[in-house]
Amino acid sequence: MAKVICISNQKGGVGKTTTAVNVAACLAAYEKKVLLIDADPQANATSGLNIQSNKNDKNFFTIYDCLIDPKNVKKAIKPTEMKNLFIIPSCSDLAGIEVEIVDMQNREYILKKNIIEKISADYDYIFIDTPPSLGLLTINALVASNSALIPMQCEYYSLEGISRLMNTIKIINQKLNKELAIEGVLFTMYDSRMNLTHQIINEVKKYFGDKIYENVIPRNIKLPESSSFGKPIILYDINSKGANSYLELTKEILSRDVNRAA
Repeated sequence: MAKVICISNQKGGVGKTTTAVNVAACLAAYEKKVLLIDADPQANATSGLNIQSNKNDKNFFTIYDCLIDPKNVKKAIKPTEMKNLFIIPSCSDLAGIEVEIVDMQNREYILKKNIIEKISADYDYIFIDTPPSLGLLTINALVASNSALIPMQCEYYSLEGISRLMNTIKIINQKLNKELAIEGVLFTMYDSRMNLTHQIINEVKKYFGDKIYENVIPRNIKLPESSSFGKPIILYDINSKGANSYLELTKEILSRDVNRAA
């Protein structure tokens, strides 16, 4: 069965989708079979893997169609440029899904029941990229996951966001998904020259301890460039600092999984 990881932070602009796309791609490069589920109506992970959403094509299925009817799941899975990497794309229709499912029974479990349970056996890793909010879509993603990977920028507003997210995870842990764990906390847009960066890291270490990844993602112009070209960084510029950082992070993720299994 796949390990299901939700990449979440309700604060926007912290590198959440960049991390989802690039960790998924790096794991695929390490010959793991990976599925990325784009659960954000902005569909940035979808465009970041060069998948063009087409609402006028009746044969183009997205996560929206899967949440409405689980029979659509296999039809929604799209291949990418990388052999081992697949995606369930998003579309703008997803913005209204919370209103559509709000009165459904067991509404927090729809993503798990309609998607994850149908395909988990087919992959090594499944990543869920979530919206920058703590609405019903994000709650569905957390309920469906084994763990949450939390990207955060080294600034004080990010600390406030982490506090609210941790409270949500605690509630979900108690009431909806007892298995949900913290996969790790990742510092993004890292700049070692700034004193504030070191202050934030020290504060977060007091709370998360060894859950913080040793590898960080530095500011690197190649990362947003690669997104605009619809390519993971390892396909866009394998020699860039961004590519090296995500490859090293992926090694750390794999190493932690091996140690947990031992």
